[in-house]
Amino acid sequence: MNWGAWLGLTLVFAALILIVQRAEARRRRVTALVMLVAGELVRRYLMYRGWPVEGFWAFGAALILNVLFWLLIGRRYPPRSSDEIQVLGNE
Repeated sequence: MNWGAWLGLTLVFAALILIVQRAEARRRRVTALVMLVAGELVRRYLMYRGWPVEGFWAFGAALILNVLFWLLIGRRYPPRSSDEIQVLGNE
């Protein structure tokens, strides 16, 4: 098993899942669709490089990391909607 590939793929998959997890509720489906396309590109790269086992374990590790993030931080601080966000400026 290529540990460097596993670590890099874990970070990539974790980022893709985290983007969907922290997306605004109204835009979550579109975000998930875009991230699925990105995930498919990563999967095809894995098959090209011959790393299907590393990809499988990296995806599992990324899911575990995102569940832990959601349990520790995500439930307490859910993503805000764009209507609730205030920008402080010169006005």
